[in-house]
Amino acid sequence: MKKTTFILTIALTVMSACGQKGEQAATANTSEEQRTQAVQDVEGRKNFGGSHPVITPLPAIMIATYDADETPDVMMAAWGGQCDYNKICVNLSAHKTTDNLRLNKAFTISFASKDNVVQSDYFGLVSGNDVKNKVAQAGFTAIKSPNVNAPIVCEYPLTLECRVVKMEEDGGGGARVVGEVVNMSADESILNEEGLVDLDKLLPVIYDSSTHTYRVVGEVVGHAWQSGKAISEMQQ
Repeated sequence: MKKTTFILTIALTVMSACGQKGEQAATANTSEEQRTQAVQDVEGRKNFGGSHPVITPLPAIMIATYDADETPDVMMAAWGGQCDYNKICVNLSAHKTTDNLRLNKAFTISFASKDNVVQSDYFGLVSGNDVKNKVAQAGFTAIKSPNVNAPIVCEYPLTLECRVVKMEEDGGGGARVVGEVVNMSADESILNEEGLVDLDKLLPVIYDSSTHTYRVVGEVVGHAWQSGKAISEMQQ
């Protein structure tokens, strides 16, 4: 009886495993079918498919970290932004920055601007694995943040000091990183009369993925939670 029960247990386990593999295979096949399914053109427009979607605007985020020797490193990232009231999320592939984030669980965020677009692009071109001190090579300087174990690049007038609260590894050396902003500091040169950050003075740039260019953030064309009231008032 015990022998029969043992055999049945093994058989059921094998059948369950096979069933799970079958379900996984079916799911994989369905996903593959969805990926390879012919895309229908939208009439009256030029159709590009899904291989290179243009998402606009993309930021030019400058991520600064320390390595094991506390050498400051900076890289530019476009796949990121604010994901909560005081949280920043960035998606990174395998970089020195990614390794530094695992090590220190801290980073600072600054923003490329019209005045430093050359240096900022350099930080995106050159790996910290190949150039030991990219910050100095670009002619920039850095000081240590008083709040997190990460550098503040002095030439960037707006900086967010962040601690890592979540890292989702992608299995290939990259990760999706969520950082909590513990402090924001700004040079007085970019503040308006009310003491708020003035983008007309900061002149941040965005990355244009369609033409691989940087563009300066433009003029004010409306006011949040105000401009749309015109439609509501017309309907009253």
